[in-house]
Amino acid sequence: MPLYQAREFAKKQGLDLVEVAPMAVPPVCRLMDYGKFKYQQTRKERETKKTQKLSLLREVRLRPKIGEHDFEAKARAAKRLLEGGDKVKLTIMFRGRENAHPELGLRLLEKMSDSLKEIASIERQPIKEGARLHLILVPQPSAVKTKVKEEEKQEEDAKT
Repeated sequence: MPLYQAREFAKKQGLDLVEVAPMAVPPVCRLMDYGKFKYQQTRKERETKKTQKLSLLREVRLRPKIGEHDFEAKARAAKRLLEGGDKVKLTIMFRGRENAHPELGLRLLEKMSDSLKEIASIERQPIKEGARLHLILVPQPSAVKTKVKEEEKQEEDAKT
């Protein structure tokens, strides 16, 4: 119908004439309460934000002369962070004469990435910045999904 007729009809009904698809030929308009429409849109956006999880960059710090048990504890911590959906930045901190042997840090990062290769992949290769060596790992989607499914199952079991 022509625009002037649609405006009159909307005015009689006490509604707003809202253009839904401006690129269509002819443009598509709808009669609705615009305030209610905007409110519903913001509620939908809020709901989608609730379901989205932000991926944070978490850091696990290591030293080149770390003990085996300490290394395993750091690996467990990194695994827990990756399963939670966060990126993990592995940092090797060098002091004094340790700076002369960056290959020790590279071996340590390689060992850590090998221990986490089932649940993570390397996003950025090792980079030496000053007295630190960095490596960034990202979780593989399959590892995060299985963790979420396990948590949902535990919640269901707790409810019953």
